[in-house]
Parts: sequence; structure tokens; C-alpha cells
Amino acid sequence: MIIPQWPAPQNVKALVTEREVFSPEHSARLGQSLPPYESFNLGDHVNDLPRHVSANRQQLVDNAQGCDEIRWLQQVHGIDCLDASLIENGAAVDAAFTRTPALACAVMTADCLPVLFCDLQGRQVAAAHAGWRGLANGILENTLKTFTANSIPLNQIIAWLGPAISQSAFEVGPDVKHAFARFTDGKTWADEMCFIAGSGDRLQADIYRLARLQLEHLGVGGVYGSGGEAENYCTASDITAEGDARFFSYRRQSITGRQASLLWMVE
Repeated sequence: MIIPQWPAPQNVKALVTEREVFSPEHSARLGQSLPPYESFNLGDHVNDLPRHVSANRQQLVDNAQGCDEIRWLQQVHGIDCLDASLIENGAAVDAAFTRTPALACAVMTADCLPVLFCDLQGRQVAAAHAGWRGLANGILENTLKTFTANSIPLNQIIAWLGPAISQSAFEVGPDVKHAFARFTDGKTWADEMCFIAGSGDRLQADIYRLARLQLEHLGVGGVYGSGGEAENYCTASDITAEGDARFFSYRRQSITGRQASLLWMVE
């Protein structure tokens, strides 16, 4: 598991799973899923056996210290962010926030970008699933609005970008670049480095840079994680020391599982 390195307050905990997960206490391999979902698939919508997904999710709760429950979403590439304490598992939404200790907000990915949020006083946390459509249409902005609605200013909010597909592996069409031409306030914030020339009319999109620039444009106090100097992940191409794929990737293999990025508060 990946433990985010960011200046979150002590009562905020976070982690990211990988294709294979080992118990931090016993170094035992977790996960029940069989190929092509091996072994720690957390997605219940990819035709994996339900009992395996359920077992994997319970193992995740058991190994997330101070977390009693995880709120799972049915992600639809939308832009809504809802209160995790007021919705049930499987709600059709792409982001959730909470002010309730021990309840984790989680998003599942297999190339899209997971973004985790908290404020510097540890009053609220949120998790957003950000594919390019969500980024272009305002999923991050709407997630931030749940903080400001609770009187938390943007400069007191920090964000962490989790593992996603890298620019060299993320080929898109001109329509994707056009979607980022203007933000909701009418200003252009994405720069030319977000899209570099590929083959023909194809472009290589940098989803990390798109998210980072957008968050900075919105006034977030600090942006950490993937795409920075210290951390660079690619869900499509990263491999383990044993030569196996490190993450689930839809681009690499259309029938695949999902990893999760989650965070929660402890008392």
C-alpha cells in the first residue's frame, strides 16, 4: 500500500492500494480475486466474483487503522460531491466528503486520477475521482465547495494526487484539449505542456499537470503527490521488482480490477 506523503494533520489518515497488497503487520498477502483481477480488486462492477470483492473490501477496513467503514461510490464521470454520511454504498457520484471520524471517503481508479483533500485543522476530508471529463467539467471545484460551504477557506485546504496514467501513456483526441480551453470562470489556466503532440492528430495529455494547475488556479493552499518532483506514478506502465504490473490499468488491459484511494479522520 502507498501512504501519501503530505502535510496533513495527525488525525487525517490516507492510503492507496495496489494490485497486490500485503498486511503491514504480518507481511501476508491480502486479496481473494483470481485472474484477470488478481489479487486485491476492489471494484464490484468489473465482473469479479462478488464474494471476492466483498472479502477484499473487508480486509481493507481491517488494515486501515481507525477506519470503521468505507463509503464506496458508483462512479459515473460526473461532477457531484456528496456527504458520505448521508449516502449509501453504490451512490452514483464521483466525489464524497465527510466530517465524521472513522468513516472513509474512497474512490476507485484504473488510470483516472484520484484526488484526496483535507484542511489543515483536520475538520473535513474528501476524495474525488477525476478522469479528464470530470476535470474539465468541475469535479475538483465542486469538491472544494463542500469545504468553503463549511467555512473552510481554500488556502487552508491541501490536496494529494494519487497514482494515475502518465502523459506518455495517455493518448487523446483534439476534443479533449478543447474541453480545457476555458474554465467555469472564463479564464484559461491549462498550458501547452498539458498536451504534447502525439501521432497524427493525437495528443499526449498530462492529467497530473491538468489537476495541479486547476487546483492552483482555484486557490488551494498546497498540492502534493503524483506529478511532483518526488512522486511519479503511471498506472499503465509501472511494474514491481518482480516484473509484474503494479497497478490495475484499463488502458493496458480492458478487463481488469480497480485500486482504491481513501482517507478518513480519527478521534
